[in-house]
This record gives sequence, C-alpha cells and structure tokens, in this order.
Amino acid sequence: MRAGFVTMVLIGALLSGCVTAKPPAPAFHAVLNQPYKLDAGDRIRVTVFEQDNLSNIYAVDKSGYLSLPLVGAVPARGKTTEQVQAAITAALRNGYLRSPDVSVQVEQYRPFFIMGEVASGGQYSYVPGMTAQNAIAIAGGFSSRADQRTVDITRQVNGQVITGRVLISDPIIPGDTISVRERLF
Repeated sequence: MRAGFVTMVLIGALLSGCVTAKPPAPAFHAVLNQPYKLDAGDRIRVTVFEQDNLSNIYAVDKSGYLSLPLVGAVPARGKTTEQVQAAITAALRNGYLRSPDVSVQVEQYRPFFIMGEVASGGQYSYVPGMTAQNAIAIAGGFSSRADQRTVDITRQVNGQVITGRVLISDPIIPGDTISVRERLF
C-alpha cells in the first residue's frame, strides 16, 4: 500500500515537472518592444533621393554589412534602420554628395526556423505580427504527436542565445527558431 502511494507521488511530481516550465528570462520578451535590429539575411531598401544609381535593395551579408556603390561596406548587424540610414548619409556626405537625403526600410525580414513535431519543418519567410501558431500553420500544422499548448523559442538577445517555453499565441521575431515538442500522452 505504501509503495503504491510513493509511486503515485513520484509519478505526480514527474508529470507536474513536465507540464510546467521555467518562464523565459525577462529579456526574452523585452526584445519584442525594442526597435528592430538588422542582421544577416535581412534585405533593406535604400533610397537616395535624386540618385537612382544608388537607390536599390541590398542584403545584409553574413558578416553583417551592406555593400553599397561609392561608399563600400556599411555595418548593419545589430543596428536599427535609422542608425544605418545615418551611417549611409554620413558616408555619402564624406566626399560624394553635398546633402544626401537617404531613406532605409526593411524590404524583407530574415527567415524564422521551425522544427520538431510539425508537418514540414524548415526555414520560412517572416511576416510582421506573426505568432508561434501562425508559424506552425505555415509549416503544415502540428504532427499527431505534438504538444499543442506550448513551444520552445530560441532567439538572440543582446548577443546571447536565450530559449524560452511560451504559449503558441506568443509573438515571434525574425531569426527565431521554434521547436515543437512531442507530448507525453
């Protein structure tokens, strides 16, 4: 009788440990309220007014730079579009144009990644305002073995890789890796 009770208590403790997870660090969600920072894979539209030969769509390369005519490499990784705009303006003002009028906008965000218990894991295009549930739908939906309540999201925050277990209604950001776990029962 006592051994059965102990076994039930242990099973209950194990199951409760599997259902609840440690909440993500505060920085994990704080990044959602910060201005978007560029990284490799982002494509940005640079418009230099009255300079059609300089206006184009440029990709942030693996090193985190944009390669523009006249000025060459412009650092973009970890910078906002406003910061990149100021850097391009300063570089063009330095011997190329008197008073350049530059505009920088994100044309296409870097992709997100999804793996685990979904129909078709892989790399997908990010759309502003996406949630983990939207990402799962894009990946073909849950597999029959998926935990459909929460997912693990891994993202870079201030140069650190952080993973948090969140509800499927939580927003995602470009570059996130979403992992859909298998349910226990």
